[in-house]
Amino acid sequence: MSGLETYRAAACAFLDAMVPKYGREARTGNSVEQDLALGRAYMAAKYDAGFAGINWPVEVGGQGLTHLHKITFDAEEMQRGMPVQFFGISLGMPVPILMHYCEDKAFVKERVTKALRGEEIWCQMFSEPSGGSDLAALRTRVEPDGNGWKMNGQKIWTSWAQYCDYGVIVTRSDPTVEKHKGLTYFWIDMRAKGVEVRPIKLAGGDSHVNEVFFDDVRIEDSQRLGAVGGGFGVSLHTLMIERYIATDSGGFGPHLDEFVKLAGEVDLNGAPALRDGRVRSAIARNHAMRAGLDSITKRAFLMMQAGMQPGPEGSLQKLVAVRSRQRLSELAMDLKGNAGLAFDPHAFVKTDWGTSWLNAPTGRIAGGSDEVLLNTIAEKILGLPQDHRPDKGIPFNQIPA
Repeated sequence: MSGLETYRAAACAFLDAMVPKYGREARTGNSVEQDLALGRAYMAAKYDAGFAGINWPVEVGGQGLTHLHKITFDAEEMQRGMPVQFFGISLGMPVPILMHYCEDKAFVKERVTKALRGEEIWCQMFSEPSGGSDLAALRTRVEPDGNGWKMNGQKIWTSWAQYCDYGVIVTRSDPTVEKHKGLTYFWIDMRAKGVEVRPIKLAGGDSHVNEVFFDDVRIEDSQRLGAVGGGFGVSLHTLMIERYIATDSGGFGPHLDEFVKLAGEVDLNGAPALRDGRVRSAIARNHAMRAGLDSITKRAFLMMQAGMQPGPEGSLQKLVAVRSRQRLSELAMDLKGNAGLAFDPHAFVKTDWGTSWLNAPTGRIAGGSDEVLLNTIAEKILGLPQDHRPDKGIPFNQIPA
């Protein structure tokens, strides 16, 4: 047995022991607050067992292992439905960026430990109402204020901000230069005076995303991460720092076996739906698609084992998988007929077709919209030229609002 497989076996043993208390069935019917409390307890147990910060340096509280060890653990954890959704962004991007750029290492180690144990949560504030997927179009402004800064503006779609203690944010510090050059990056205290969080209720009934408003928020210069005007580079680093994550060819929706089971249980034109050629074709297409995506993931995994960097083909994963999940969930609801309209606000995306369908559009926007991923595929994989940019080379304050 290889070292990685030995590690997988140890991870599975730990996770299987945790399932009765923290797994998907144990969480059924929980309110968000109950699930968060359960998640904090699970994170503490995971930290104590040595499965937190798997690929982070030992000196800041991590385990000092490889990205492959992290992917291995995350893939097993995801299958068991542990309550980790509150901490994914926190540990995936803001905290690693703090580790890289913050010069106060004692502060960093304290934040890392508390984040790994689930005691503190971080959010990432990039998107704005008028910017869409264009990060460099942001308008949240910082101005010099004594030996620090004063911030005003608004961010939107900030996941779990209502429960966060800290956050990272990119702001516009100089509107007189090109939009990519006048940005500066900070960490902020989400409880600071002038910060207001307003949850947004989504179609699925949950409110895990928020608007965040800033009214003369004071920021010390020691909270700056990176150089003044270097915020766009730090932002790209944020988006790339956790490139190695566990993927799901099913788009984080129900397993294909669940659809096959449903098709065998419901009737279509007086016979089991599984006998219908159109249904069987949909199953075959999904099986082929998922097998293809799994092959891409396996190839990336082998490249990493060989010390190589995976390519941009990973962009295909989210684009294809979530689109397919949405279509398959819609077909499952159609097969169920009137029963497909029943809505359970406590159902899980990976086990309920209605919840999967209702939340799929959010998945097609979050973490890179379909359009952004299509551009990445066109430019990085197919080698097509970039789109025309009429704002290139123009100072931000001269771009029509």
